[in-house]
Amino acid sequence: MTAHEDAVQRYFTAWNTTGPEELEKAVAAAFTEEATYTDPLADARGHDGLVAAISGAHQQFPGFGFRLTGTPDAHHDLVRFTWDLVSEADGSAPAAGFDVIRLDGDGRISSVSGFLDRLPGA
Repeated sequence: MTAHEDAVQRYFTAWNTTGPEELEKAVAAAFTEEATYTDPLADARGHDGLVAAISGAHQQFPGFGFRLTGTPDAHHDLVRFTWDLVSEADGSAPAAGFDVIRLDGDGRISSVSGFLDRLPGA
């Protein structure tokens, strides 16, 4: 597995972890301490901000998980990939988007720029 693939895997592990202690550990494993996350609905910084953003997504969409779609595209310290937010109950996917992550020298995520392609009710 490449550093890019590993980072994407850790990213989805963090976004799909729901227990408070497990989520803190998953965020610490995936992101640098000062990592930023920005999309049209959120602007978070650091592990505490990321944990809050991820927890908020789980509260808004209980029973849903983020799933990688397609194959990540990477060069240098950048990776872009697409995702769907999928219901565990019926497989529906009311939200979708793509993210671009930047990795630090250790392969952890230092920034995320997120774009939303589909939202519920939009």
